[in-house]
Amino acid sequence: MDKFKIIGASRIIGEVTISGSKNAALPLLAAMLLPNGETVLHNVPTLKDTATLIELIAGTGVKIYKEGNTVTADASVVTNYYAPYELVRTMRASILVLGPLLARFGEAEVSLPGGCSIGSRPVDQHLKALEAMGATIEVENGYVKARAPAGGRLIGCDFSFDMVTVGGTENIIMAATLALGTTRLENCATEPEVVDLANMLVAMGAKISGIGTTTMVIEGVESLHGCEYSVIADRIETGSYLAGALMSRGDVLVLNTSAEFLHPVLKKFEAMGATITTGHNWIRAVMTTRPKAVDIRTQVHPGFPTDMQAQLMAVCCLAEGTSTIIENIFENRFMHVPELQRMGANIRIDGHTAIVKGVEKFMPAPVMATDLRASMSLVMAAACAEGESVIDRIYHIDRGYDDVENKLRGLGVNIERIKG
Repeated sequence: MDKFKIIGASRIIGEVTISGSKNAALPLLAAMLLPNGETVLHNVPTLKDTATLIELIAGTGVKIYKEGNTVTADASVVTNYYAPYELVRTMRASILVLGPLLARFGEAEVSLPGGCSIGSRPVDQHLKALEAMGATIEVENGYVKARAPAGGRLIGCDFSFDMVTVGGTENIIMAATLALGTTRLENCATEPEVVDLANMLVAMGAKISGIGTTTMVIEGVESLHGCEYSVIADRIETGSYLAGALMSRGDVLVLNTSAEFLHPVLKKFEAMGATITTGHNWIRAVMTTRPKAVDIRTQVHPGFPTDMQAQLMAVCCLAEGTSTIIENIFENRFMHVPELQRMGANIRIDGHTAIVKGVEKFMPAPVMATDLRASMSLVMAAACAEGESVIDRIYHIDRGYDDVENKLRGLGVNIERIKG
């Protein structure tokens, strides 16, 4: 396995261009199965996860290829409605092909997903909604086998999600675009990535109202057409690099991004003492003093995002005072705590709450990445520690951070990838 060797004591200073959002790109790629024609998707990040989903889509017979940051797909011909375990097991978002395949072709067989170690994220809401649309669903030998009603089309319905689910909302929006009649969805996720998907579906000819709210109404159409579309900027990558400025008393300018998607995080940065300035497509964070302690409670959008919890915890580790961090989304999302403790952090866990007493500095240490966002918290901590740290299992970071070591070098971090 590859590792990162980082020689720390860096002030993180400079400019970094933000890539397209991983969490937006994955459902947008899945949506390329819906139209009978060619779709062109720009600003697609080069990541392990996007490569996996492109491979999965190609396995259905779709002509799909990536050149630079642009993916072109022609779904005129689809010969296979099957998503194998070998691919789906590596990434939970693979389940997003279920809705499009079922809606367009009347059948699908998709492995139950894997690829995540941060807690339970069941797909029962996806399946309950599809059943409400008339689908017959059986789960056998780890596979979801789904069929549309007689006639081959799903049927519009009224459905309220039992819990807010980003993936479930995305899957059912896609399925509803080709359903017979009107679908009304309540308790929808409102994340920017969900909005991005809905906007692309509209560009394909879908009829959707209530975009960006908890209630969406989708009027099914006979067919969708291809379109040309661009993925929004990655708000979590944006926040991760800005967090590095706070940890190192640095100065980071992030480009090709938007403050609109990151208000809860930027407010916490300001509360910690950072000077935040923003423009049309940039954000700058300047930190000249030790951060101040803050309290954080992760929530569904528009609250503080769980995907920024690990990075903010790393900042809190160096803050003046004691911070309280409550994780409300995933039950296992404190796995980075023992690794930060190895680097000298003073953290105590009580259930879903972490009490973080700030220390003056991180100490270098060998550590192990436990999930995607935890990886970045450890990288930034290592960049601030005085000495050499080695971070193992960085395949996690390759799933979600495009060209990460070159971007970090551009910010002054002494980082080297060691091939395993």
